[in-house]
Amino acid sequence: MDDGHGTLLARLAAGAVGARLRGLAVPDAAPEPEPLREPGASFVTLECGGRLRGCVGSLDAVRPLWRDVVRNALRAMHDPRLPAVTPADWPELDVKVSVLTRPETVPVVGADDLLASLRPGVDGLLLTEGRRRATFLPAVWEKLPEPDRFLDALLVKGGWPAGYWSPGLRAQRYTTVEYRDPAPRTPLRG
Repeated sequence: MDDGHGTLLARLAAGAVGARLRGLAVPDAAPEPEPLREPGASFVTLECGGRLRGCVGSLDAVRPLWRDVVRNALRAMHDPRLPAVTPADWPELDVKVSVLTRPETVPVVGADDLLASLRPGVDGLLLTEGRRRATFLPAVWEKLPEPDRFLDALLVKGGWPAGYWSPGLRAQRYTTVEYRDPAPRTPLRG
């Protein structure tokens, strides 16, 4: 996949959000470039004036990448942690698409091993134990640059206490390539 493909993915995500805000049908035609039709995993992040408005994604490549991006863009509009995106947000809405590599297991026996193996600013981290799982994209390192704070915040996000570790906790890492379709945008007409 090249930058042109990534730009197209970001435009598809923004176009899906814009169509939904206008009350129009979301286009469902597969784009031409073959890499976008291959299975892929993505996250779509929506920000308005620098404030998070939604971030939803997939960790497993189970559908064509372009379809995964459109699906996650629409779901990010209604991220259950935040108020829904509205037409008033549109002029300042930044749309970011993160395309994920396949998660790989990090062979560790404890939190200290994991902290020593993390690559700040590079690794996304996925923690799993039983049916519980939580992830942070590599972009979260911008807000939590120290590995111990990054790990503790991810544990808390997943419902574990900070500093928690057990032999059943599994760690996986992945990287992302990010593409943007930034604001400003023309206001929507009512």
